Amino acid sequence: MRKFGLFGLALSAMSLAACSGGSADDASAGANGAKGGPPPMPAPITLSDRPDAKGGEKLYVEKCMMCHGPNGMGTGLLARRTDVPLLEERDDLTVDFVTQAARMGIGNMPAIPRGEVSDEQLKEIGEYLARNNPHAGDGA
Repeated sequence: MRKFGLFGLALSAMSLAACSGGSADDASAGANGAKGGPPPMPAPITLSDRPDAKGGEKLYVEKCMMCHGPNGMGTGLLARRTDVPLLEERDDLTVDFVTQAARMGIGNMPAIPRGEVSDEQLKEIGEYLARNNPHAGDGA
């Protein structure tokens, strides 16, 4: 079998669509998801999206957002178990819970070693995530 690359694959799809009674536009629409395909993934969130982020928010974007952002694996897995899968939107997190979950791992989340996130950084991230919890200061 000959290798055609992406251009050849697109031509093959268009030819197949033409032979089956469809149009080349139908074939290319299926390839890019414009007609009937799944919705596009949300764009990843980076510090360039939040230039004013400081402290725990900045650390969260740098260290956690790749998994716990809108298109992250951690958010997808949490969506199966909780009504609010985005950690930034939750109102039940405490600094202690965030620290314990990060250091020990929880569910499919691996333990985060101090070499990746220091204790001080993790505390700032925990404080940022606990900001919406009205009971976070109660030792809850």
